[in-house]
Amino acid sequence: MMTNRMDFDIKTESRGAHWIAWVTRGASDKPLDSVILVGQTRDEAEAQARTWADKLTADPVLIRS
Repeated sequence: MMTNRMDFDIKTESRGAHWIAWVTRGASDKPLDSVILVGQTRDEAEAQARTWADKLTADPVLIRS
């Protein structure tokens, strides 16, 4: 199965004193495999989500659903 980095989207949301980010695929707004990444800032949370998406692209076996 070939996975392209463009297959993923990153969503963010402010949660109190921190930000959360998650990777989605397709039209879904739900986190892929229920993975939520936390950061002190929006940029930090997005950076962690991009890193996670890059790992999923490099090794699609990590995708459970």
